[in-house]
Amino acid sequence: MKNYNFLAFDLGATSGRTVLGTLCNDKIEIKELTRFPNSIVEVNGKFFWNLLGLYESLKEGLAACAKEGITPDSIGIDTWGVDVVPIGKDGSILGMPRAYRDPYTDGAPEKYFEIVSRKEVYDKTGIQVMNFNTLYQIYAAVQEGYTPITQAAYLLFMPDALSYMLTGKQVCEYTIASTSQILNPRTKDWEAALLKAAGAKDDILPKPIFPGAIVGELNSALAEECRIGRVPVVAVAGHDTASAVAAVPAENERFAYLSSGTWSLMGIETREPIITEESFRHNFTNEGGVDGTTRFLKNICGMWILEQCRKEWEREGKDYTYPEIVEMANSAEPFVSFINPDDASFANPQSMLRAIEAFCIRTGQRPPQSDKQIVRTIFESLALRYREVLEILESMSPFAIDVLHIIGGGSKNALLNQFTANAIGKRVVAGPSEATAIGNIMMQAVGAGVISSLAEARTIIRASVDTEEFTPQNSDEWNTAYKRFQNIK
Repeated sequence: MKNYNFLAFDLGATSGRTVLGTLCNDKIEIKELTRFPNSIVEVNGKFFWNLLGLYESLKEGLAACAKEGITPDSIGIDTWGVDVVPIGKDGSILGMPRAYRDPYTDGAPEKYFEIVSRKEVYDKTGIQVMNFNTLYQIYAAVQEGYTPITQAAYLLFMPDALSYMLTGKQVCEYTIASTSQILNPRTKDWEAALLKAAGAKDDILPKPIFPGAIVGELNSALAEECRIGRVPVVAVAGHDTASAVAAVPAENERFAYLSSGTWSLMGIETREPIITEESFRHNFTNEGGVDGTTRFLKNICGMWILEQCRKEWEREGKDYTYPEIVEMANSAEPFVSFINPDDASFANPQSMLRAIEAFCIRTGQRPPQSDKQIVRTIFESLALRYREVLEILESMSPFAIDVLHIIGGGSKNALLNQFTANAIGKRVVAGPSEATAIGNIMMQAVGAGVISSLAEARTIIRASVDTEEFTPQNSDEWNTAYKRFQNIK
């Protein structure tokens, strides 16, 4: 087999990366070329993503690839979900995308449900109700009279907007579209009535295309500037979680996955959406996957809580490294207090440290008395929340779940992985940590015709990456802790 080179842009809520993937002899190797910051910018009380800054970072990534002496076979972009860029009739970008943490959507779902009921919205979309879903962003923007949205001819999701800036071609990739709570997972098309109820025209979102489709080529000016040539841009699984799940090194369908990062997303992969009274009651979501699959999952507040604590500690002059944080948790007294990571008070507080203290006081617990106890509380609470969600997931799964695959940056946290195995009472397989970039690259390989299926991609991934296994320990102590955890909410 000849060498194939694929360039992946993997953008998260705090940073982005340019990753070069080389596929040869049924193995994949990856190399990070650039890393760049990404952050929310506040302007006059509104919160935006710096789209032009991200575009410049992509250009730097293209130039870095050219400096390697490599012309990639294709390029793919994945990002977080739900946020959109308004495009005018003439193709101009009308404004920077509002960020999902902008509080303008607070209370928007409840107001929208006065027009279309919560149950009807869920029955049509199968998507977990969260105030920042695209549907409620559009509704809130229209109610606000926000001109870039009310005057837009089209809305493009983040990876599609960036590929538009690279190619001049407007598309809407299916997996990113599925995060919106506007797409019907059965028909795989938009629910026009939901858009109309939000105050938008029914053709404001382009018809979805599927992972592996070619968007277009780099425009000639950009290709010349970056000295990389007119490389094809592929619509990979544009939602970062969809790309990450594509890289799960599973041997069969009897697995659950946990994409662990700022957000934790736990779910299973199914052939058909699961839209039932039970899934509605537990607010589970049906998002698009690759190769015709559905990602049936639950969003869980992940390492966001720890990340915010670290920022506060840094301002106090305590710049803990990640290994130090893990050691702090490992040395702290176990099971002193718990938090519910998904409690609304942790969404975006002014002080995460004070929010943790307030939650413990409100629930009749002794607040953590030290930084290391705070970290231990976060890790244990996440593991116990994972058990709670997994038990609900198992009750709806069409198959038995034998193993939990942890992928993403959190898969490198051996202590939390062990806590998770202890809490759920099942085998945990951690890795790859670079799942999102690998999934992005593998879908480019599908687009190039080098790989024919998701199963083939996973076979290559299993042969290429190292994983670590964790088995349950101290089951009695964790079962007792779980009972306490369930009573604190």
